[in-house]
Amino acid sequence: MSKIKPSKGAPYARIIGVGGYRPTRVVPNEVILETIDSSDEWIRSRSGIVTRHWASDEETVAAMSIEASGKAIADAGIDPEQIGAVVVSTVSHFKQTPAVATEIAHKIGAGRPAAFDISAGCAGFGYGLTLAKGMIVEGSAEYVLVIGVERLSDLTDLEDRATAFLFGDGAGAVVVGPSQEPAIGPTVWGSEGDKSETIKQTVAWNDLHVGDVSTLPLDSKGEIKFPAITQEGQAVFRWAVFEMAKVAQQALDAAGISPEDLDVFIPHQANMRIIDSMVKTLKLPEHVTVARDIESTGNTSAASIPLAMERLLATGQAKSGDTALVIGFGAGLVYAATVVTLP
Repeated sequence: MSKIKPSKGAPYARIIGVGGYRPTRVVPNEVILETIDSSDEWIRSRSGIVTRHWASDEETVAAMSIEASGKAIADAGIDPEQIGAVVVSTVSHFKQTPAVATEIAHKIGAGRPAAFDISAGCAGFGYGLTLAKGMIVEGSAEYVLVIGVERLSDLTDLEDRATAFLFGDGAGAVVVGPSQEPAIGPTVWGSEGDKSETIKQTVAWNDLHVGDVSTLPLDSKGEIKFPAITQEGQAVFRWAVFEMAKVAQQALDAAGISPEDLDVFIPHQANMRIIDSMVKTLKLPEHVTVARDIESTGNTSAASIPLAMERLLATGQAKSGDTALVIGFGAGLVYAATVVTLP
């Protein structure tokens, strides 16, 4: 017989607050066209993106996260010291250690919570949400702050016609707390590592100081390019359209929700054509509000779902208590989908 006492957490967990931060600089497609041979019409038709936000030197990963977190905590109506864990999903915090989550936790006045970063690309928010739910139900934290934040402008090759127009910067945060009824459904998540080469960083960090520059990519001026995100666009598009619609349906089934029961659909903001195709494949009814934040925000990876959620609630396109399907997918290739009740 085990001598270990059973965990005593809440019966369920829910999102109780949301906040977002978008950098002040708005970058239209015309700026992107200064370095690639393309057109505004082509960018809009291929991605749906019209503008995106790029961070200034002062708008660091930590600074943007702190702004978004403050709004989420205020929205949740709790004190920062009640937060028992801070989970940050990002691929653009360039210090290997310490985790940026520890800096954020300190600067928002959270006391001494567990704090760590995760790297799950565009599925990172879903991963963090699932971890938060587990902590609350298990009893290791009463409230968990989940942040998705990226400065993808730092990882964008502005001379790459396939990706230069895609990425933006920003931070989205949610507070997850206890609930007396189910408000975060089972997560359908996974990975397909055999496709890891379809979205990747061009050069490993340690390759920059090996001394042999002959294998490193150079820009139009002959200088070594900073590592950037690259992808095989058509392969990623096919995978997202056909495979992620299946995952989204599995998440609905796991939650016992039909498309008719949904109020809101918040997919990762990767590409407007992917979003439209998923809506069609899932046969979502007309009444379902679909997040299309990508038009003015671009692809912000782990930040895209919480940013889109915050905007839908702030603009009244969605309301508290709505049932929403969220799904993230990206580099790895990894994915995570679940059904949530909006805060």
